[in-house]
Amino acid sequence: MEYGGAFGLGLDDILSMKLDTSGLESATFLSGAGSTELLDGLSSAPSFGIPNARNFDGFQKEAIQMVKPAKGTTTLAFTFKEGVMVAADSRASMGGYISSQSAKKIIEINSYMLGTMAGGAADCQFWHRNLGIKCRRHELENKRRISVTGASKLLANILYSYRGMGLSVGTMIAGWDETGPGLYYVDSEGGRLKGTRFSVGSGSPYAYCVLDNGYQYDLSVEEAAELARRAIYHATFRDGASGGVASVYHVGPNGWKKLSGDDVGELHYKYYPVVHDTVEQEMIEVTV
Repeated sequence: MEYGGAFGLGLDDILSMKLDTSGLESATFLSGAGSTELLDGLSSAPSFGIPNARNFDGFQKEAIQMVKPAKGTTTLAFTFKEGVMVAADSRASMGGYISSQSAKKIIEINSYMLGTMAGGAADCQFWHRNLGIKCRRHELENKRRISVTGASKLLANILYSYRGMGLSVGTMIAGWDETGPGLYYVDSEGGRLKGTRFSVGSGSPYAYCVLDNGYQYDLSVEEAAELARRAIYHATFRDGASGGVASVYHVGPNGWKKLSGDDVGELHYKYYPVVHDTVEQEMIEVTV
């Protein structure tokens, strides 16, 4: 078979053709006394050393850790007989710098599902909104809402495909579906864990202390909200990277609802009211 056409060239002629690059090698476009020095500089090898990265994944992780600032937050969620209770603080920080006291760390995925935000704010917000789009598409295609198990699996698969690329996500997917309340923990390495209560963030050890002490499955909505609010407060009291407003959400058979948003400074005086000591003897200055 030949590819001559109008030019009358055969396949052998095309393969034997060579590109003439003699015009690119000339330096007639340069003139002046410094042209020779400029050409020498362009043709010489770069002076900086290229890093030897035999283990590329390890090199990439080390490079990311060099520029990654320390973060902090406190988020928690637990299941009980009335649904799922979700709570979080609102302080956004970069190392020792507090950048915001009004960050929204509980993101609405749909009317029956919530996601918490811990780690990089941009990463969490983007992928939660992306998850909301996928859940809505699933609902339109299948004529039914996606389950909490399916939504958490979608997010885990997405984050697993981007592992080692610098994402910082530690989230909880909480919601209500046909099987009842559901709660999953998902991180940026693709890990996924089902449980009854979780706390994520730098203040999570302090929140776990309060949760483990007061958690019961048969709590009422008011008791569960108070437990979540108290756990967030105690975490903000001990953890410098947590603070702002303690927001509490409840997810039940009718969807999610925000129950409260209290400033942790006011909660401090609620749980520990100021007690004025009685003065046993008061010295009065007498004017002469």
